[in-house]
Amino acid sequence: MKNDILLKAAAGAKVDRPAVWLMRQAGRVLPGYRKLRESVKDFTQLVKTPELACEATLEPVHTLGVDAAIIFSDILVVPEAMGLPYRMIENKGPWFENTIDSAKDIDNLKDGTGADWDYVLKAIRLVKKELNDQVPLIGFAGSPFTIFAYITEGTGSKTFSVAKRMLFSEPAMAHRLLQKITRTTIEYLKNQVREGADIIQIFDSWGGVLGYDTYNEFSLQYIAAICDELNKLVPVIVFPKGAFFAGAELNKLNCRAVSLDWTVNPEEARRVLKGKTLQGNLDPCMLYAGKKAITDAVNRMCDRFGKQSYIANLGHGLYPDTPADNVKYFVDAVKEYSR
Repeated sequence: MKNDILLKAAAGAKVDRPAVWLMRQAGRVLPGYRKLRESVKDFTQLVKTPELACEATLEPVHTLGVDAAIIFSDILVVPEAMGLPYRMIENKGPWFENTIDSAKDIDNLKDGTGADWDYVLKAIRLVKKELNDQVPLIGFAGSPFTIFAYITEGTGSKTFSVAKRMLFSEPAMAHRLLQKITRTTIEYLKNQVREGADIIQIFDSWGGVLGYDTYNEFSLQYIAAICDELNKLVPVIVFPKGAFFAGAELNKLNCRAVSLDWTVNPEEARRVLKGKTLQGNLDPCMLYAGKKAITDAVNRMCDRFGKQSYIANLGHGLYPDTPADNVKYFVDAVKEYSR
């Protein structure tokens, strides 16, 4: 591979500078994506059209110079494959007409198979061909609890109180649902690797709404099951947003890297997550600042993490109104870091 610095960093191998990519790098901050989005009726059509998904995946590689592509898709491919279609409401997020409320609802869910996400696999094949080993391709999925939260709540939420109610009132039922999601997620990620994904990221976007004990019981053990299976095939990155309180347990995961949100202290993360490659964790809002401020922030971040066993990224995905030039400043500042 022409540029394998991300894979080297994930493996803990020596590198000359930090690797860099950005969560949501293939999104609304880029003009090419906006043009693609205007050409289709809704977001899901863009996800389900392999040629367009391929184009969206490749744009940040060409325009930003990042060290990896991440397949343009959505974490909600998994529940849809299990029989729960969703709509993406503009400026609001996902919405499920049908939610999981009972044991019968869980019984009605099916285990997803390759035929259910064939459009993602086709997009991966197209991307791999176009990349021609230029940079690695990141595949991804949501954590089982994050998917659980959406399909029980029906949409996004500040508290996910409906989802959490099931954990406390019907824990056996909650575990049965999480087990079913986990089975499909493992199959989905294995399919991505089979088609060419070089590394996998698990987005535990909503695990942080749980407490310490509930996180270990209802989120972490299912992430661990995925890591145990996928780490046999490719490196795995886990992004436990808002859940660094479980750092000691995260360190036991069979994954190569842990991605950190912007609330986490780099020195504390190095102390707790021994042996892991760390990823992150600039506050996305820093990219509203000017070039010098962004460069200074990147240098401070890289000084604190160190350039070995480190992947520079944001502490969350890019915000849609981030100036594209500032995103490029961020990438360039990381690539120019040499201390």
